[in-house]
Amino acid sequence: MEFVELAKLRRSAINFQSDVKISESELQEIFEIVKTHPSSYNIQSTHYYVVTSEEKKALVKEASFGQHKTLTASATIIVCGDTEGYKEAPRLYEGMKLLGILDECAYNETIEAINNLYSDDLTLREEDNIRNACLSAMLFMLAAKDKGWDTCPMHVKNVPIIKEIYHIPENHQPVLMIPIGKSVKEKIRPRGYRKPVGEFVHFVD
Repeated sequence: MEFVELAKLRRSAINFQSDVKISESELQEIFEIVKTHPSSYNIQSTHYYVVTSEEKKALVKEASFGQHKTLTASATIIVCGDTEGYKEAPRLYEGMKLLGILDECAYNETIEAINNLYSDDLTLREEDNIRNACLSAMLFMLAAKDKGWDTCPMHVKNVPIIKEIYHIPENHQPVLMIPIGKSVKEKIRPRGYRKPVGEFVHFVD
């Protein structure tokens, strides 16, 4: 699908066909695209937690104040950021050092810069988690649409309960919930009003 067409076709689904299943292999194909998303210092701190069973989705619906689409979706996904993700930098950069893209000095300087930036600043880590997760999630939704799936980005309600349902560790910070499935065609609304470019783009020079 051409990108302009893809961007215009991606819509936030109102409801999903409850009898449509999505396989792990289909989700894997989407995530293979998602792993190319940009992230601060390339530390790739975004994690996805996926449930597909009716039992789990029913628990998610209850925790989400009865949001029906979390149950009718083929899968309901929580997008998280890892507040300890910066600690993986040595492993993530090791390959670049081995390939000669970074020499020993540049490698050490990069790791030191990442540690200096994040190690004592939890607020920055949490803020970067949101930025990185949103970049990743947007790519997830576009990749899903390219494969014929519909999505809807949502707030995560009742975070402690959601973390329990998904077995999310303490250092993973829920940022978004994304149900994925096939839209009920009769429920697709006309696209809402969009501001003209001149109302949200400001040329400063």
